[in-house]
Amino acid sequence: MRVLHFYKTYLPDSMGGIEQVIFQLCESGARHSVDSTVLTLSNNPAPGAIQIRQHQVHQARMDFQMASTGFSYSVFKQFRELAAEADVVNYHFPWPFMDLVHFFSATKKPSVVSYHSDIIRQRYLLKLYRPLMRRFLDSADRIVAASPNYFHTSDVLQEYRDKTRVITYGLDKSGYPQPEAERTEHWRKQVGDRFFLFVGVMRYYKGLHILLDAMQGLNYPVVIVGAGPLEVELHAQAKALGLQNLHFLGRLGDEDKVALLELSYAVVFPSHLRSEAFGISLLEGAMYGKPMISSEIGTGTSYINIHNETGLVVPPSNPQAFREAMRTLWENPTRAAEMGVKAEARYRQLFTADEMGRKWTELYEELLEEKSLSYA
Repeated sequence: MRVLHFYKTYLPDSMGGIEQVIFQLCESGARHSVDSTVLTLSNNPAPGAIQIRQHQVHQARMDFQMASTGFSYSVFKQFRELAAEADVVNYHFPWPFMDLVHFFSATKKPSVVSYHSDIIRQRYLLKLYRPLMRRFLDSADRIVAASPNYFHTSDVLQEYRDKTRVITYGLDKSGYPQPEAERTEHWRKQVGDRFFLFVGVMRYYKGLHILLDAMQGLNYPVVIVGAGPLEVELHAQAKALGLQNLHFLGRLGDEDKVALLELSYAVVFPSHLRSEAFGISLLEGAMYGKPMISSEIGTGTSYINIHNETGLVVPPSNPQAFREAMRTLWENPTRAAEMGVKAEARYRQLFTADEMGRKWTELYEELLEEKSLSYA
């Protein structure tokens, strides 16, 4: 079975949460006889296909961007050619330009929309985009949400209940590097081996300003891995608050990230807006058996982290509540360790890449069988 994935950014140019999901989909699908290809945009596209482990990546030149949406003139031709070779097209939503490519290409292949997130930030532009969005979602054969929480709290998805399925994201722990002892010891000397850890891009919805406010009055060590548009602002906030036991480490490679995950005491994830639809780095914390602190925003974060079971869930945008959750875990190491054990067990039960690949393969097969019967 051949599946074409279509999204605005992907490896090797970009590695965010959605890119990680597409990567895991392609790699886990390969173990279930699904041959995956990714079509994406790039400022400097490679002349031919790029081989990334078990799947190929094709890049079209990105000609310009507007409202975080990439546009490309050449992608129409590439999409038509690649879609013609595929059995199923898997669109990754939201990306308004993708809707235009879909309609102008007039492909008749079975289609699935991976619905990663509602459109949250561009509310005014959403009013203009809504008619196209509805037509696009109407045309899809299936829509897939990543958690029951998001499905039940999305007004858009509630309009498509009959054709929406829930398949959670999954990670393959064996694909993560095992850090060498010297690297782990390096970080142990730098930050210790009992600290709260945040991993992620410094974006507006990540709530790092809430975490910094929560640190007032506490002397617990906190390590922040990542960079992004709010980096200068967050450094200035930390300085103004006089926070002493805070370590900004910037963007790090996977081996360093794993070393810090293994050393950490707990994972903090203060995202406070629905733009945080799932939380891949939160799931990584569960995968490594860490208790978690997150906020209730009606998305997949509260499907990964179950309050009082795998960690603590607090109201969003509430530094005081976040501070108390940090205090609770720090002062109760036995309880925190028990939560970490349950977090890893929940990962193994629900969130492995193999389980995700199996469910997606079943969905693709169901869709192809349905189409074949309709043509019979």
